[in-house]
Amino acid sequence: MTDSLLDRFDCDAGELTRHLEDVLVGADDGELFVENVESESLLFDDGKLKSGSFDTRCGFGLRSVYGESAGYAHSGELSVAALKRASAAVRAVNNGHSGTYADAPRKTNKALYAADNPLLEPNFETKVDLLQKIDAYARDLDPSVRQVSVSLAASHQIVNILRADGQLVKDIRPLVRLNVSIVAADGERLESGSHGVGGRHSFDRVIGEQDWKDCVGEALRQAKVNLTAIPAPAGTFDVVLGAGWPGVMLHEAVGHGLEGDFNRKGTSAFAGKIGEQVAAKGVTVVDDGTIAERRGSLTIDDEGTPTQCTTLIEDGILVGYMQDRQNARLMGMADTGNGRRQSYAHIPMPRMTNTYMLGGEHDPQEILASVKKGVYAVSFGGGQVDITSGKYVFGCTEAYLIEDGKVGAPIKGAMMIGNGPADMQRVRMLGNDMALDTGIGMCGKQGQGVPVGVGQPTTRIDGITIGGTDAA
Repeated sequence: MTDSLLDRFDCDAGELTRHLEDVLVGADDGELFVENVESESLLFDDGKLKSGSFDTRCGFGLRSVYGESAGYAHSGELSVAALKRASAAVRAVNNGHSGTYADAPRKTNKALYAADNPLLEPNFETKVDLLQKIDAYARDLDPSVRQVSVSLAASHQIVNILRADGQLVKDIRPLVRLNVSIVAADGERLESGSHGVGGRHSFDRVIGEQDWKDCVGEALRQAKVNLTAIPAPAGTFDVVLGAGWPGVMLHEAVGHGLEGDFNRKGTSAFAGKIGEQVAAKGVTVVDDGTIAERRGSLTIDDEGTPTQCTTLIEDGILVGYMQDRQNARLMGMADTGNGRRQSYAHIPMPRMTNTYMLGGEHDPQEILASVKKGVYAVSFGGGQVDITSGKYVFGCTEAYLIEDGKVGAPIKGAMMIGNGPADMQRVRMLGNDMALDTGIGMCGKQGQGVPVGVGQPTTRIDGITIGGTDAA
């Protein structure tokens, strides 16, 4: 399939550009975002193929930006008639502001992922056979296994972004994911574990025999650990967060608060604090959309700006925010390539890509040994965050007691309760083992979901409230 989506309109690119130029007269910014997405999802559950879907989506979004206002209209029909209808809606938002159309984003010749379509290889029958093979392997691996769910998902997205100044940028984005969930039993007690892998590449990186066997092994390990877990204590503890996926707490409790729109509007706990100490010394947090083939990476964002590595917190000092074009201009700051949207039907906004904390100098075992009584949180599930206050609640899906510097019994039902900005000030030790997650992250904001990456080193934070069922 060609990557030139403009050819699907019933006019040439020159006419589209002239029409767009007319629509955006007096606007500060704006673009025609055209998208084609093919996606596939398979779920093998309870010993059979439970569901299978294939979907295609194609359409455009037309945006005009006037100061703090933006007009947006979209259509699933690529035609001049649909574009004219959208233009009428977009013009209605023009509040009389007469600006100068912003300069186009800088260009890049660097592609962060191949353009291969993961939906084409392997074929449907091969994928179903693979899911059945994984299911059988998991059930034969251990007699405690009672339930197995295996899913494969992939998408192939083509993006064209046309500006009124004639600049056209294109991107072709693959995305794949494999996930294995297992329920294990000990008598009448049932516990679950799961593990997934993915990224912006072809399926061969996640469905090799060793890859899926590792997924099964990790999911089973988690389930069996949880079978031996005791009720989590309640109280205030020093907490050690594991490397990699526990960075999801950093993403939620701190990352969203560093997005430009929340700070421009003054609704973030970090608003107006550039140059201030917002975390303990040694804490450096970045958002990096340039890591090749990572789930959260993008060659260009959804406004056409190349992504970059943006330092947000450096040695504890707040030094920057994640910005799209509109918020960057209004704040007098540089665009960081963080303008993202779920699809052509959604307006872009500042969003994270791969957000993580850099590593420190301590050996992870040294960090654990430094805690007399605490909790070692290895993996997290769902959580809730208030961006304005920074308060959060996160559920631990794998956690252990720490007693006299040693990892003790696994615990069940632990909830971490705290305040992101305040807890960043209580970071005491950072490990030398910084790791990113395995390629499974999804982030929601204002009803839009986009793929992201998270990460961090083993991290000690003192004085965290743990909600549990046993009083400490």
